[in-house]
Amino acid sequence: MTVTTPKGFRAAGIAAGLKSDSKLDLAIVINDGPSQGAAVVFTSNKVTANPVRWSKRALRDSGGKARAIVLNSGGANCYTGAYGFQTSVETAQETAALLNTSPDEVQVCSTGLIGYGGEEFREAILSSLPRLVSAASTTGGEAAAKAIMTTDTRPKTSSYKSPDGWSIGGMAKGAGMLAPGLATMLVVITTDANLSDTDAQQALEGATDATFNRLDSDGCMSTNDQVTLMVSGAAGVAPTGDEFSEALYAV
Repeated sequence: MTVTTPKGFRAAGIAAGLKSDSKLDLAIVINDGPSQGAAVVFTSNKVTANPVRWSKRALRDSGGKARAIVLNSGGANCYTGAYGFQTSVETAQETAALLNTSPDEVQVCSTGLIGYGGEEFREAILSSLPRLVSAASTTGGEAAAKAIMTTDTRPKTSSYKSPDGWSIGGMAKGAGMLAPGLATMLVVITTDANLSDTDAQQALEGATDATFNRLDSDGCMSTNDQVTLMVSGAAGVAPTGDEFSEALYAV
């Protein structure tokens, strides 16, 4: 019932030292294919954090591919200037080197305190990436979900299994500080279905509009929101667009 429920995915969550209480704070979801398709919905806030800026550029330059997504809690890396953007770049570069892929195929997400993302933040992440990638497994979905928590009281995971042999898995963070426009959250959804880029993006946008974009508790839109759908195609089954959209909405 996690992001590793669908075939073709590994995940991990570790403590990198970003949080003062030594809790899990760094996660990765890896798509082992055969497809590395990705659909993404980003915050509509005019002010965006450095990870969002990087991820938008990477998605464009990769042609809509994502081999992996790295997520941290404990610091938003927002309002951290050029230094903070370079941290996102180097996070993608180091992860790509460990996975023998292109940096453009690595999405980066951060959540936590705005303004936190200095030298200690960068070093904690970069020095922990080899350990994070090594820890990734087909049973690591729960740990990954715990690692992206901030004010959440429990990890949020879900999954769907089609009788036709394909599945969807997901994890999310978000509790307080909710507002329309994704609602201050990070979400990773995985599927082993065969999907076209168009069907994946349309399904994600439709499900997001009908769910996350309707939440509001304090009227404050986030700078870091990102909902990412990763497509492995490992099940070898192609549902119709409507079939997948209905299942995605349920998740």
